[in-house]
Amino acid sequence: MAILERKNNIGHREFTSYEYKELNVRDDMASFYLDCYENFGWQQDENFPVQQNGGMLNIKLKRNRKLVNKVELTRLQRHFEADMEDIFSLENSKTSMATLIALSVGIVGTAFMAGSVFAVTASPPIIWLCILLAVPAFAGWILPYFVYKKVREEKTKKVTPYIEEKYEEIYKICEKGHSLL
Repeated sequence: MAILERKNNIGHREFTSYEYKELNVRDDMASFYLDCYENFGWQQDENFPVQQNGGMLNIKLKRNRKLVNKVELTRLQRHFEADMEDIFSLENSKTSMATLIALSVGIVGTAFMAGSVFAVTASPPIIWLCILLAVPAFAGWILPYFVYKKVREEKTKKVTPYIEEKYEEIYKICEKGHSLL
């Protein structure tokens, strides 16, 4: 906590104390976070510039500790943060199942290829078995790309309405917060 002095109209100094918050957000979401946190009384701390760390930005915020509706603003802020976590989980769910299924198909293809190699290196070589196992092996190496795209597309169609619903909820939360300032 820091206490800063500010001159009022008469020339006397009044004290303003701030509370501080540090955010680590993806660089493509930084502007959105800054806009939303302003509705809960936070402002970017001009004493500390935004720092980039890989694809993440470190943003330092401050707000007056003596806000009138601080309790309600804090409750709304926590609701906003929970909704953002839900959005990130939904975004990650678009690709996690697709990745898992594509990897499984690739591993099965690799197992068939191993069987094909063992068949050709057997003594005597079993060429017909090698060819028979090589067909699903190559399919198992080619199909994961298409399986990934298809599963991701289906999952995206399924979760997009929920993500949009969460964003609408966030906009309403920010409106409520803004009206309390």
